[in-house]
Amino acid sequence: MWCYRGGSISTEPRINDRIRVPEVRLVGPSGEQVGIVPLAKALELAQEYDLDLVEVAASARPPVCKLMDYGKFKYESAMKAREARKNQAHTVIKEMKLRPKIDPHDYDTKKGHVVRFLKQGDKVKITIMFRGREQSRPELGFRLLQRLAADVEDLGFIESSPKQDGRNMIMVLGPHKKKTEAMAEAREAQAARKAERQGVAATDEEAPSEETDAVEATATEDADVTEAAADEANAEA
Repeated sequence: MWCYRGGSISTEPRINDRIRVPEVRLVGPSGEQVGIVPLAKALELAQEYDLDLVEVAASARPPVCKLMDYGKFKYESAMKAREARKNQAHTVIKEMKLRPKIDPHDYDTKKGHVVRFLKQGDKVKITIMFRGREQSRPELGFRLLQRLAADVEDLGFIESSPKQDGRNMIMVLGPHKKKTEAMAEAREAQAARKAERQGVAATDEEAPSEETDAVEATATEDADVTEAAADEANAEA
């Protein structure tokens, strides 16, 4: 009886001696079609080219194999996957909570956070929390949400209009910029700041040499004056 004992199932393609079929449809190093050849012949060609025989379509009949540098192929595939993950844009919903009678200073602080989130390409869920008698004045929350949306209209838009949800009122703002655009701009800004810091550091390194040149010039002038005074004294004597 067959019994599964656990462990991960390999997703790696079969290469070289692991290929167990009598013949394969062979693809050359440059993608050219060689045709159906015996497995032994395909392995022999792999040795001649100093490459690997890699099974790229196991379900085909016969299986399709290609001559390639498998180590280089794996490395390039890993780098492409890493770059794709790096540039992948994940939709993130940030949340900001406010009170209907929020203090002006607190409002500016909260608005600053909303601005930062929208610049990053994230959506923002704005929640107005009502307490006690405030629940009988939903228009206060509605006006506050409308005010906030107007203050950040250059960066975002109302994706979900204000609506009552129990004791709260909720509105969702969406960014005008896509997440990928915001990420690209952030990387450019970071690179610019790095270049600026390097430029400042280089300037600081050059500054002492200029100061040293000035000191040396002053010392030379003093020496010339001293020498001239000595000559004048000798002449009078």
